Amino acid sequence: MKQTELLSAFLKNLLTITLLLVFGLPWTAAAPLYAQEEPRTAQAVQVSPYLRAQLDSTTGPVSFLVLLRDQPAPDALLARTGLRNGGHLAKATLLYQELTTLAQRTQAPLRAWLDAQGIRYRAFYLVNMLEVEGDLKVVTALQQRPEVGRLVANPRIDQGFQSLPQPPRFTLLAATEAKASLEIPYGLVNTHAADLWALGDTGQGIVIASQDTGVEWDHPALRAAYRGVITSTTTTTVTHVYNWYDAWGVDGRPSRCDQDPQIPCDDQGHGTHTVGTMVGDATKLNDTVLGMAPGAKWIGCRNMRQGVGTPASYTACFEFFLAPYPQGGNPFTDGHPELAPNIINNSWGCPPSEGCDTESLRQVVETMRAAGQMVVASAGNKGSSCNTVVDPIAIYDAVFSVGAHDREGKIASFSSRGTVTIDGSGRMKPDISAPGVAVRSTWVNKGYNTIQGTSMASPHVAGAVALLWSAVPALIGNIDLTAQVLIKSATPVPFNQCKEGATPVVPNNTYGYGLLNALAAVQMAQQPATVTVRVTDEQVAVQPGVSVALVDQLTGYRYTEETIFNGIARFPTVYSGAYTVEITDPVLSTQGVTVGAGTQNQVELERITMAERVYLPLVIQ
Repeated sequence: MKQTELLSAFLKNLLTITLLLVFGLPWTAAAPLYAQEEPRTAQAVQVSPYLRAQLDSTTGPVSFLVLLRDQPAPDALLARTGLRNGGHLAKATLLYQELTTLAQRTQAPLRAWLDAQGIRYRAFYLVNMLEVEGDLKVVTALQQRPEVGRLVANPRIDQGFQSLPQPPRFTLLAATEAKASLEIPYGLVNTHAADLWALGDTGQGIVIASQDTGVEWDHPALRAAYRGVITSTTTTTVTHVYNWYDAWGVDGRPSRCDQDPQIPCDDQGHGTHTVGTMVGDATKLNDTVLGMAPGAKWIGCRNMRQGVGTPASYTACFEFFLAPYPQGGNPFTDGHPELAPNIINNSWGCPPSEGCDTESLRQVVETMRAAGQMVVASAGNKGSSCNTVVDPIAIYDAVFSVGAHDREGKIASFSSRGTVTIDGSGRMKPDISAPGVAVRSTWVNKGYNTIQGTSMASPHVAGAVALLWSAVPALIGNIDLTAQVLIKSATPVPFNQCKEGATPVVPNNTYGYGLLNALAAVQMAQQPATVTVRVTDEQVAVQPGVSVALVDQLTGYRYTEETIFNGIARFPTVYSGAYTVEITDPVLSTQGVTVGAGTQNQVELERITMAERVYLPLVIQ
């Protein structure tokens, strides 16, 4: 069967296989570290239709993924150990230790069998799975093994993304610009990043990761920001270990790149461009600042070969970012969570043609978020129709997804819109919009290019998070509150293209919550309000343990606390906006109050019966 016929057959069956081609098993909220399926019946485990089609079209071995029945439950682990609200390092260290332990224990019998059969494989722990190279005979044998949960495709597609049946990741608007430009990119002006630099906030102390086509690490506008370059008053040392990983090794590296996979390489240019938008600074070259956070550091991973990746290559880069390890090292034992980046930019998507379905990378990004790492992703270039945010990882709730707008703030025609219907969630996407049309940044061969795509919008947001975290370190690793600050401070753009209402509304599935405003985000984060709720019942303070919720009327986010002594529940960090205070135990009561940003506020709330329920807003402004 030809490759085009194979892809066509897969796409034709996509709607029927969404629940079958599962890359990660659902998480559980139960106490155990891992989720275990019910004992298997006599029926063999499922083989995804895409993998079945591959096996039918060839007699040789193919790459596929073996997902074990026992899968991690990181959120349950953090809750059980009291680290859900802990710092990034503590959470990442615990997750690394527990996930590797689980994978080593549960994979041992299967790996021993594969070794005995002489079958090549690669083990993962971020998802408890193995990448295996085998034929139909191997697949049939694996179907009978008790520890195996599912077998799914991991197709290798050798052509570049320009030839795939999907929109390109970007559009090239200008040839390499050898001539310097003193004009600061409009995206840095529109997002007010430049205003933050004047206040001393440049992203200092923050590390941003890029997984993409790679990075030209020694580009003059990027070299100084590379974490692998350590400069003192007398010497400069370069070390790529723990700062770079190539999921493809030397495979697909062009001749201009070093053939040592431990040395960073960009096989295309796209990755170098996105890193420039995050941290680039060409002022020493009689040029301008190109990046949102020129004071931040970057590390990188090549997750695509000539612009095309696989579920395994994407997972490999995430695994490196959770706990960096040397090229060729053992990720199970050589990882260092203390060297993990704070933020991960993802200017890519994994479409069905690369083997992904709606579940393929969900467990991966949820684990990264649980570890306190901000995962930012481009929404996709499949607009202007609605319901076009369709590929992992942009579709997931755990990911902060970004649409693209132009210099005037108008949404780009190519920018993908929500809602997310591909997984049946109806989730609003994108979360926010940022500059993504005619963006000038760094390119390979020490050059510059002007290109466009949501790939260019995502690094603006990743850079903005670095600015926010350098200005307000208390937010580092707190993904929930960081996301709230970004969307609540965005410049609203009412819209209703995708039938959000009879009139234009915010948020919407075109712009999300609006246009990125880094200055407004920092100002909001620097002026949190404190809300103290005192709950009484017939004027007597309730006992400890009554659940109180503070619900953001714009975003729907719920701050939850329990009453302690004297019926008091305290919310120490709340940002400006309209809220509803709720008590449910089991009756529901609400109360409203207006407070100012940066102030301390008290709310007296009397428990009432369901028949007496009223709704009053709490406004913080």
